[in-house]
Amino acid sequence: MLWVTAGVVAFGFLVALEIAARHYGMPGPITNQAKEVILAPKSGPLLYGSMALMMVVLTWRERFIAAGVAVGIDVVFWLVRWAVDAKMMFGNGALWVLLGYAVIAVTRRTGRERFLLLKGVGLGLLLVAGRKTGDTWLLITSKTRPTVLDQYVATADHALGNPSWIVGKIVKATGPVGDHILDYVYIQLAVAAVVVALYQLRNVATERRFPRHHLVRTFLVIGLLGPGIYMIFPVVGPIFAYGADGSHWAVADLWPNTAPILNAPHQMPFDEITPRNCMPSLHTAWATAIFIHSRKGPRILRYAGAFWLVATLGATLGFGYHYGTDIIAGVVFTLTIEAALRSLERGWDRSGTQLVAYGAAVFTALLVSYRYLPLEMAEHPWVFGPLLILAMASVIYGYVRTTKRWEPQAPKTAPVRQPEPQPELV
Repeated sequence: MLWVTAGVVAFGFLVALEIAARHYGMPGPITNQAKEVILAPKSGPLLYGSMALMMVVLTWRERFIAAGVAVGIDVVFWLVRWAVDAKMMFGNGALWVLLGYAVIAVTRRTGRERFLLLKGVGLGLLLVAGRKTGDTWLLITSKTRPTVLDQYVATADHALGNPSWIVGKIVKATGPVGDHILDYVYIQLAVAAVVVALYQLRNVATERRFPRHHLVRTFLVIGLLGPGIYMIFPVVGPIFAYGADGSHWAVADLWPNTAPILNAPHQMPFDEITPRNCMPSLHTAWATAIFIHSRKGPRILRYAGAFWLVATLGATLGFGYHYGTDIIAGVVFTLTIEAALRSLERGWDRSGTQLVAYGAAVFTALLVSYRYLPLEMAEHPWVFGPLLILAMASVIYGYVRTTKRWEPQAPKTAPVRQPEPQPELV
């Protein structure tokens, strides 16, 4: 019943977003996803990653068949598009396989096997729907929030030394190589999440059940709650508010060469195209979740999780998409959500409740301070800068300390009894 209820709520949410998008003359998430059954998908790697998530419930033989069918369908689509000179992209085959297994689950499976396969299909489709839902949310933020709070965030960012301007100069100095690497990391964040999730779900086919908590759950909840904060605290980012990409809407063309001067901040009008998707940084939030969930993997996965977090931070700041203040907010946001999901999975207790309440309080305090104390923060950077870092560090410390106590303790083994020395016989 829980899964049925969640499915109904998710479908109702998608319908509501579809109606909202139609109100602004744009197709919604359902329409955009339906188009990708035939038309060129927006992201082929994401569709194949979603199919890979579904395949964790299949046997190895079924996986090879599913992958072969997906590739075969994509080859046919590629040839047709090449013949008619249409946009080239792959991924339709993966979506067809996902939908095909949904039909198989309903018509050919029964009982627990049907439920398991439907969960696998649902997991894959949720990842795809999450991307489409996010695109619609961004459209809604640009249409419903005519003014942005970038001046407040940029002023508060002086307390951290304007990290976006500093990292922006560094990335610019690396030339096209650094730019291309960071751009790939930034765009393919969902694919990195799929890799970590596949490791966590590697035993589903043999155990015939999903683990109670895994990365995909955290990823989806971040994507669900984050856009709500966008609506409360609309920010477009330094490259738009203080750079050439903002055109005549920008305060001035300053990023990344010249940090903005200190003035009393004001709300500023902005266009109806640029998403207000800066506060908090969800790319930082997702990369932090990948880092957390990769900690229990093999060494190469731990290294990859750390690299993706560092590279994502470099991209979000270095491309001018985020300020340092919303990076801090994104980390606190993720740890609070992760603590809540883990508490829900293991059962709420005092330590879990305190950790979630503390994380939520710190996150709220950050947003309030950015909005109402930015000038004071900028004028006293040696006070507020360390306070911001300390606030984030306190949540990190609380999360690590609390979750470490939640880990099952290895049973203590009794020491091996040594034989007593025997006197030599003469």
